[in-house]
Amino acid sequence: MNKTLEHYMNDPSVAHLQMPLREVKAIRLMLHDEISEKTPLESTEHFSRKFEEMQEKYKFNFQTAASAQ
Repeated sequence: MNKTLEHYMNDPSVAHLQMPLREVKAIRLMLHDEISEKTPLESTEHFSRKFEEMQEKYKFNFQTAASAQ
């Protein structure tokens, strides 16, 4: 089952917090659940894929120290 952010926002361990912290904590819980059953390599691939999706969506470009030289 894919849980939504709304589900995590209503989690008892998060629901009592004020909004900015509540949202951050809910996102952290969601990310933990996404990767908790993955190997380190699978986790790295997951976050690389998510990063590329965000990079494409928001049209930003990061340079590593090596590529900036």
